Amino acid sequence: MSPEWTVFSSQCPSRESLARIANKWTAMIVILLSEPQRFSELHRGIDGITKKVLADTLRALERDGMLRRVQSADGHHRYELTPLGQTLHDPLHALQVWAECHVDEVLQAQEQYDTVADDETLSSSSVG
Repeated sequence: MSPEWTVFSSQCPSRESLARIANKWTAMIVILLSEPQRFSELHRGIDGITKKVLADTLRALERDGMLRRVQSADGHHRYELTPLGQTLHDPLHALQVWAECHVDEVLQAQEQYDTVADDETLSSSSVG
């Protein structure tokens, strides 16, 4: 009998997988790997990621079976998604599309929230 896996259990290994997948760098890497890419291509494609963080994230994804490093005919190494990693591409791409489509709404909500929070701070500091 196989165990019943649930990310809501602190002892379940699926929680670590979810944490890896939910990492912003993991999501961007998987999205960019719709086709194999060299390390330098990935680094240029993800603004703000350091080479160390990229290397560490690639290693972790390789360990988890989501990507592999392959040597191409030109002698360069490229990273590509495994069949397991490919199952993540569409859901993560959908999150990218959602984030880009709704950024104005999120920014507006943040501004409204911050205005209310600032007003509440001012009114509570003037009482008393």
